Amino acid sequence: MNKLILKPSREKSLKRRHPWVFSGAVEKTGGDPQAGNTIAVHSSDGAFLAYAAYSPKSQIVARAWSFHEADLIDEAFIEKRLAAAIRWRDNIFAGGKTNAARLVHAESDGLPGLIVDRYADTLVVQFLSAGIERWRVAIVAILTRLTGCARIFERSDADVRELEGLTPNTGALLGDAPGQSIEIVENGIRYFVDVEHGQKTGFYLDQRDNRQYVAEQARGRRVLNAFCYTGGFSITALKGGATSVLSIDSSADALALGKRNAEANGIAAESCTWMEADIFKELRTLRDRNQPFDMIVLDPPKFAPTAAHAEKASRAYKDINLYAFKLLAPGGLLVTFSCSGGIGVELFQKIVAGAAADANVEAQIIGRLGAAEDHPVSIHFPEGDYLKGLVVRRTS
Repeated sequence: MNKLILKPSREKSLKRRHPWVFSGAVEKTGGDPQAGNTIAVHSSDGAFLAYAAYSPKSQIVARAWSFHEADLIDEAFIEKRLAAAIRWRDNIFAGGKTNAARLVHAESDGLPGLIVDRYADTLVVQFLSAGIERWRVAIVAILTRLTGCARIFERSDADVRELEGLTPNTGALLGDAPGQSIEIVENGIRYFVDVEHGQKTGFYLDQRDNRQYVAEQARGRRVLNAFCYTGGFSITALKGGATSVLSIDSSADALALGKRNAEANGIAAESCTWMEADIFKELRTLRDRNQPFDMIVLDPPKFAPTAAHAEKASRAYKDINLYAFKLLAPGGLLVTFSCSGGIGVELFQKIVAGAAADANVEAQIIGRLGAAEDHPVSIHFPEGDYLKGLVVRRTS
């Protein structure tokens, strides 16, 4: 088998079962491995560490499949991992609260670089690493067999594919292209999902529990939902009893789908205003108008995909939270998120605290939020804990 030999003392993370090997840790390569091939990773003294998928064009040169030398990385191994991941999500679908969930969450499910989201009878897949790309045909066949879904659509268009030396791929792998015809249900609320052109795989499944939290806190409140996308937080807030919601996004297509979702749920048009605008500029405008809100939801896109982007992203996060505090009425709630892997929990809290100080307001953290349970985080892979949220109450 092809081998990867690490430099002295560079095996510690693998011994702790962290699945990534960075190129700087490699002493030499044995054999002639090609992108996506399975290789055996050894320490400098020759000890076996892991089987991994080789990705020579990436800084993450290998992603571990298994830390057990007796394992055989073949189609049966892939099917076993997929079956375990899918079976664990059965409880999420039980009871009919939702028909949409993440079935496979990449490294945290032992399948590095693979995302599989289910929307009713449609699967949306992302092949985001050279190793998982190697098994794409087998994975599609296994998913068809395990789920019985009538449609599988590929959205392998994330930036990380380029870092792996892979070109973007989108399109139907099984069945037809769905357009905006897919309808899901979540906690009694209907949503139409655009899996072909929408953000991520079409919907923010990771925010399921947080949408429900907002619904429970929204009664009697005037709500601002910035970066609203297709209106998930807006509709749940109104269903929870919010008196009004202003929803802002820069995408006309997302707003159009948001309006459709509101209509599908019987939301009165006068209670929900949809605005296409640059959110940063519009927050300043609302501040200048001194327009108060009792609840503000900030769920921006990823400002810092890696730690290298953290400084610039920190300024952006501080700006939007500063404006939010200035718009928030005393006693109001700010529900603020970061999905940036380059911004850790402590740094995010520090940014929000700095925004409150600059806005000259007093505030309390009354809750911490994260991704829903179908987005588990391997205890050995803290990078998987990407979504962090704070619920902050303005006290003065």
